[in-house]
Amino acid sequence: MGLFDKLKNLVSRKKEIKDAEEKEIVEDYDKGLKKTREEFVSKLNILGIKYTKVSEEYFEELEETLIMADIGVNTVMNFMDKLRKRVKSENITDTSYLKEVIVDELLIIYVEGESLSDKININNDGPTVILMVGVNGVGKTTTIAKLAYKYISEGKKVMMIAGDTFRAGAVEQLEIWANKTGSLFYGVEGSDPASVIYDGLLKAKNENVDIVLIDTAGRLQNKVNLMKELEKINKVIGTHINGAPHETLLVIDASTGQNGISQAKSFKEITNITGIVLTKLDGTAKGGIVLAIKEEVNLPVKFIGLGEKMTDLKPFDIENYIYGLFKDMV
Repeated sequence: MGLFDKLKNLVSRKKEIKDAEEKEIVEDYDKGLKKTREEFVSKLNILGIKYTKVSEEYFEELEETLIMADIGVNTVMNFMDKLRKRVKSENITDTSYLKEVIVDELLIIYVEGESLSDKININNDGPTVILMVGVNGVGKTTTIAKLAYKYISEGKKVMMIAGDTFRAGAVEQLEIWANKTGSLFYGVEGSDPASVIYDGLLKAKNENVDIVLIDTAGRLQNKVNLMKELEKINKVIGTHINGAPHETLLVIDASTGQNGISQAKSFKEITNITGIVLTKLDGTAKGGIVLAIKEEVNLPVKFIGLGEKMTDLKPFDIENYIYGLFKDMV
């Protein structure tokens, strides 16, 4: 069975879901990817109407459509090479059939090669430490709040530690979110981030906390300084809790598109990123960035932001993503 046939089955299966919670998640993906789907899939459909036969003009417009969806120039070029070869070897002339092949090849980008786990690595022996990194303005603090809300809703005891100690208002802002979500909090404005985290983790262990969410500075202008700071932080965390941090999640604003990919590459150079949190996916037509992240930086997307509500941060699910992106094509 080809991937497009699997997509057809997936769409019909998702439409028949009875479980209320699962149905709500599918609907959230559907709504959250609406802008990307309308922009991207409608252009693919229009291409199929404009050109009934495969031609160089068709390929050129397709290439432009894919780049506009922020799948990434390198990813698109590799994709177009594969598509042209497949068209030639299978002697494909009909654009309506080629549309199925396009979806097939786009899905292969994500599922091919190394399997990336979108699950969070939970520590069964003491607190699970999740280090949050990312440039300022991407929604890092609100993402921490949404993660706290998620884990508290699951019955976990959560603590936030303010490791961004020098940005004006950062400690206070995180404390406000801690109070709003019912999380424990530790932070000291103007202190050395590593020593704040050290003291915060002592408190977390004494309080038998399940999940520790650590905020960090978002200064990427001087990579060397940030690298040193993160190295020091990682060392402190590791001396306190064996194997920690269990996750280092990079927060990226989906609407920044290729700039977000550049951030991922930069952060990957300076620290051990284990996954991506993609915020503001509902407000952009650049949902193709998920494919670019896989192809260009080979990091799993672990959570996606599909709205402003506390419940709108969802664990990433490739099936729901594929459904939300391509459901109008079948």
